[in-house]
Amino acid sequence: MPKVDLTIPEHLEMRITQLVEQGEFLNREEAIEDLLSTGLKAYKTSGPMDDDEDAGYEDDGMMGHDDEYVF
Repeated sequence: MPKVDLTIPEHLEMRITQLVEQGEFLNREEAIEDLLSTGLKAYKTSGPMDDDEDAGYEDDGMMGHDDEYVF
């Protein structure tokens, strides 16, 4: 598996350490790998759209309503 050298903000390092200490992960390497993988999967499903015609639509909310879905 490729190795990556990563610099993260101190607050994220502290949160990762807490998760390991709470037993959510066996160690920091597993925590970082799992959290990065989960983040990439979430980004893939909710990230930027490839279609230019829909650009900006998600900023306006559904049918122009910011806090509700209209069907």
